[in-house]
Amino acid sequence: MKKLIYYIPLLLLFTACYQNQVDCESFKEGTFIWEQESGGKKFKTEFTRIGNLQIEKFENEIDSSRVEWINDCEWRIIPINPDSNADSRAYLFKILNTSKDSYTFEFKQSGREQVYSGTATKIK
Repeated sequence: MKKLIYYIPLLLLFTACYQNQVDCESFKEGTFIWEQESGGKKFKTEFTRIGNLQIEKFENEIDSSRVEWINDCEWRIIPINPDSNADSRAYLFKILNTSKDSYTFEFKQSGREQVYSGTATKIK
């Protein structure tokens, strides 16, 4: 027990020095790639955000959405011309941490509880 008392300050010192880097401003605009695996197959989405517009390219399909920023690290993507009522739901995104050219994020569809995550890499 006495040894534990000596280790607690050491543990606190090391954990206090670690901090997630979050520089969301650098990722508000640009062209990005997000890759994800599903069913053993890798899928790639390329998207460009300019102002309040996001244009996505996924499997040779191009789609446009409106971007509504909640704060520097959170935003909502709202489809502009959805094909169906199910496609009209907004997606909520949140940047969790950043690096020089990428950010890790989580997202969910509005009205749903399932949360997904990914990493987007800035290419332009």
